[in-house]
Formats: sequence, structure tokens, C-alpha cells
Amino acid sequence: MREHHRRRLAATVCLTVAALAPTPALAAPRPASVQQHLDALVREDHRPAALAAVTGRDGRTRTYTAGVGDLATGAKVPGDGQVRIGSNTKTFTAVVVLQLVGEGRIGLDASVETYLPGLVRGEGIDGRRITVRQLLQHTSGLPDYVNDIDDSALRNTYFEPRDLLDLAFRHKADFAPGQGFGYSSTNYVLAGLLVQKVTGRPVSEEIDRRIVQRLGLRHTYFPVGGDRAVHESHPHGYSKDEAGGALRDVTEMDSAAAWAAGAMVSTNADVNRFFTALLSGRLLPPAQLAQMRTTVPIGTSGAGYGLGLISRLLSCGGVYWGHGGDIPGYETRGGATEDGRAVNVAVTTVPPDAAGTARVEAAVDAAFCG
Repeated sequence: MREHHRRRLAATVCLTVAALAPTPALAAPRPASVQQHLDALVREDHRPAALAAVTGRDGRTRTYTAGVGDLATGAKVPGDGQVRIGSNTKTFTAVVVLQLVGEGRIGLDASVETYLPGLVRGEGIDGRRITVRQLLQHTSGLPDYVNDIDDSALRNTYFEPRDLLDLAFRHKADFAPGQGFGYSSTNYVLAGLLVQKVTGRPVSEEIDRRIVQRLGLRHTYFPVGGDRAVHESHPHGYSKDEAGGALRDVTEMDSAAAWAAGAMVSTNADVNRFFTALLSGRLLPPAQLAQMRTTVPIGTSGAGYGLGLISRLLSCGGVYWGHGGDIPGYETRGGATEDGRAVNVAVTTVPPDAAGTARVEAAVDAAFCG
């Protein structure tokens, strides 16, 4: 969720082919290669823990870990422990919206005003001019409320979705709708409200019913009602108040500020199952999946943003589709390929810069390319 400085999203997806060692496109990932990358994230990047799940074409998943799961006790990292998956939540939210599009209950190119009349207003901001598609693709021009919330408030304050919109709409629009790309979690707060308005049910419940239960994601949930804990076995998440400061345990948090843009908890293996099912057509009709995979460029990296789904280049050729997420204590990166492979990597503190995130993405690439 907390790709909070837009430059961070643009930079982190710029893991260019030149920056990665070329490997054969069809090579199976070598366990030693995946483990070496995780070990380096702990040893050289000083991440308390790193975890990975690698799913092959046969559906079998291998898990890898490095570091320690709890700095206070020295406990081991659980093999497929739960982590906060941040902005991967956006893909879950987008899938529900697109399911409703397929059911004829939402128009992808209808205005936000159609469903949330009078809600989206501000300087250069008008819901009558913003479409549902533009929300999902971050082409609405809406300012990002996350820029107005520090990490302490993000973790400890309960926000209603409309509180988050109030923060965003104090600022003028970043650009006119459809005239650029600007990553903004505000878009997905509105997408969550749109789901609730159309279905008459909480977005958390719709995600659970339509995706989590349907796929049997037994370790995945959307925290609600002030739930601050990670429910199952998990590595602790850590954060620093300032560069060079001591790591603090931030595992428990109120994720209401992330909501439909970044609140969910899952495991690497469950995230792999989700993205694999999505690409295989198990969650969306062909027309809506095709729309989801229609991208706009993110900078000059070769990466593209669809409707809650990002395509990233692989050093061995081709692309993988996923999202990724940052939230205090955790960063996740990964996705799936069209041939049924999937990789997700998590570290237990958010890297301080785009270079650190690029090294997490390098671990993903190594797992895909061998």
C-alpha cells in the first residue's frame, strides 16, 4: 500500500533487463539461486527476514526463508508465514469490481458519479469526469491521501474511508482525468466504496466470498473492526523512525488507513495461488480479464499498469503479472506467468529506497529465470 511516494513506484518497476543476469527462458529455478538471493537480502540489505514461495507449472510450491522471524526471541522464520501484503490488496479489489462489470452491475467506462453521486469533488476534481476504469488504472489524476499520513498514524489510527477521501481532496488534482498515470491509493478507496454501494455489502465480505473462499485461500483475510493482529504463524515486521535508527516491531497495526487499497494479510503461497487463478481465467470472464491486462506504461521501464495488475519484464524473456505492496513492516513482490508459474517474495521491513526494492525484485526474477 505504501508505495507512497510516486517516484518510488516508478523507480521500483524500473528493474531493467540490463540490470539482471541473462538466463534461459525455460530454465527451472535452482533452489540455491533463490536461497542465495534471500540470504543476501538479510545479510547485505539488513532485512530481519526474507521469505519466498515458488510455484512450478505442476502446481507444486517450494518455500524458502532466511533471517529470523522475531528479533526479540530469535525465533525461526515460518516457512510460509502470514505477512501484510499491502497493495496486492488492490488486485483483489479490482477483481471484484471487474466481476461486477461482467455481471452488468457496473459500467467500466461509466462515471464515478453514477455510483457515488456528489462524493468526488475538489479543486480540479469532479466525479462526473472520472470513470471507473480510470480509478482502477490510476489515470484519474486524484491526489494520494497516503502522502498526508505518517507511519505512526497509519499504524495506530482508525480511519473511515471517507476520512481518507477528505485528506486527499484537500489537494488539487494531479492532472486531468485520462491525461497521465499517477499511482494513488485514493483510487482504490473509491473502488471499495463503489463495490459497497453496488452490492450493499462490505468490500471485505465481497472479497472473501468472491475470491478467498472460492479459491480456498485458507491463510488470507481482510482485517476489519480494529483487528490489529496477524492471526497465524508469521514473521514480525519492523520499521525505523529515521535512517540509521533502531528497528521497532510494528507487526500489530490498525490497517484501516490501507482499507481496500492495502489492508489484506496472506502468505506467499496463497498470493501465488491467487495470481495463478486470475491469469488462468478462474476469477474473471475473458472480456474482463483482457481489460485488466490492457496496460499503460509506467515510465520507460517496460512495465505497465493494467486494471489493478502490473506487468514486469523478466531477464529471461517475457513478463510476469502481479502487483506488490509496501506497508509498515512488510514489502512483497511477485506475480505469475501465463504458463502457470508463480513467485512471491516478502521481506520484513520496507527498503529505504528504490534500489533496495529492486533487489527484492531481483530475487523474484531469479526464482522465475533460474
